[in-house]
Amino acid sequence: MKIDADISFRKLEIFIAFMASGNIARAAEQLNLSNVSVHRALHTLEENVRCPLFIHQGRSLKPLPAARTLLEYALDAVDVMVKGIDEARDKAGLGQKHMRIGTLYSLTLETVPRLIMGMKLRRPDLELDLTMGSNQLLLEKLQQGEMDAILLSITDSQIDRRRHEVLPLFEDHIFLAAPADAQLGTQTSVDLRDYRQQKFVSLAEGFATFHGFQEAFSVAGFDANIVMRVNDIFSMLSLVQAGVGFALVPGRMRRIYENSLQLLPLSEPYQMRQTIAIVFDRNREHDPNLLALVAEGRMYAREVSPGVGERAC
Repeated sequence: MKIDADISFRKLEIFIAFMASGNIARAAEQLNLSNVSVHRALHTLEENVRCPLFIHQGRSLKPLPAARTLLEYALDAVDVMVKGIDEARDKAGLGQKHMRIGTLYSLTLETVPRLIMGMKLRRPDLELDLTMGSNQLLLEKLQQGEMDAILLSITDSQIDRRRHEVLPLFEDHIFLAAPADAQLGTQTSVDLRDYRQQKFVSLAEGFATFHGFQEAFSVAGFDANIVMRVNDIFSMLSLVQAGVGFALVPGRMRRIYENSLQLLPLSEPYQMRQTIAIVFDRNREHDPNLLALVAEGRMYAREVSPGVGERAC
């Protein structure tokens, strides 16, 4: 390359500021740098260009005609690069007035509406697209660049922490859901071994709760009699209400179904937890839209689970 590798945009920025102000002290103040840093940048730029740019007149540094010529091209170069970066960020979806969020169905009852309301206050012009699906589907869409951020159970997902940022929101327990008229006795917790002969409905493979379902029955020592699999948790619970079978569901569903279903905690050997989190690409952590989502996520986490969500990890 004909351009010295040590010629950086930072040096050009300092050079442009000096040429505009005509004074090292004013350029340093404008850029929040020391006088020494500005002088060093100008001196090394001169060395990198390999021709005289300045002369000393007393204690002042005066630009030569070569410096004024370089200034014209430096302004163009910086302007073109700024436009290029802006267009690249727009192409990648950063900072636009449009954001794509993926979520589990079960989080649309409370968590997602709360986050969206907060984001709309922070960024009123932001348009939000919401996609619901399984853990597996949401992760695939995030990895393919079809989602800007997703909310899912990280307990049941393989998250590449080198590529993705993770902001935990809360932890949830798994409960047994039974029809309202089911005769369950006076038990306060459920031993799944007592349900060997019962029918169950479940979510399809790829959903977070299905993973917990498998683990719980593995501990119980038998395969559940699954009579139907569905692709959203609301359909599954409608089937439970209709008496088709029992199901395992996260505790966040209790508020809406507590009067139409029996929801009992699992006994100690079968207790399963889900950690719900916001996940997004690490290289987009400075996107203004994602910063707004993270800020709302941290506020939500502090409210519902003190100590959780203090920082992305």
